[in-house]
Amino acid sequence: MRVCELVRCDGFPCRDVHHESHRVPSAEVDPGVVTVVLVSEAAPVDPRDGYEAEGDPLFARTTVEAYRDAGFAVASVADVLGLGVHLTTAVKCAKTGYAIEPATVRACAELLERELALFPGTRSILLMGDVAVRALNEVARRTGEPRVIPAGATYRIRGGDFGFRGARVFPSYLQAGPAFYIERSKRRMIAEDIAAAMRHAGAAPQG
Repeated sequence: MRVCELVRCDGFPCRDVHHESHRVPSAEVDPGVVTVVLVSEAAPVDPRDGYEAEGDPLFARTTVEAYRDAGFAVASVADVLGLGVHLTTAVKCAKTGYAIEPATVRACAELLERELALFPGTRSILLMGDVAVRALNEVARRTGEPRVIPAGATYRIRGGDFGFRGARVFPSYLQAGPAFYIERSKRRMIAEDIAAAMRHAGAAPQG
């Protein structure tokens, strides 16, 4: 299965993103092996930085480092995927500024909902950053479900007991991109959240 063949944006209505950078995961994936879905913020401006880009893309590199910090002996993004992880973004296009408008998150939440439904065996959902949290809350709102993650600073709510359609949800900080290196104080918390999500899905850290 290729997610990009099943999840598409119709009309590109959002005003504060680069439509030409639209990216939906395109790698072949067996939905039956996915137990963890990691949702980061938005697609990179430069497609060479994306999770699936060739070479040493930034999103893949920082994610691999985050998993190493969490105690997993991974050397590539393929190793991370081999742990039963699906990597995606809440917003499928690159943002044009620092923030992302609520209307954009609402529009992309429709795509995220369709994407999550492709992985019925998901046991853990990692929400990496505020945009991912807002997107999942919007998915729930659209169908009349309770808010998944309460309002509040990430350091206060991370580690709470949150659930969504049979999966446990782990809010954390953004691991994809340069912020992972700039905000070093958050790396320990990212590692803790990844380790907890993976343990819940049945994959214990190796370190």
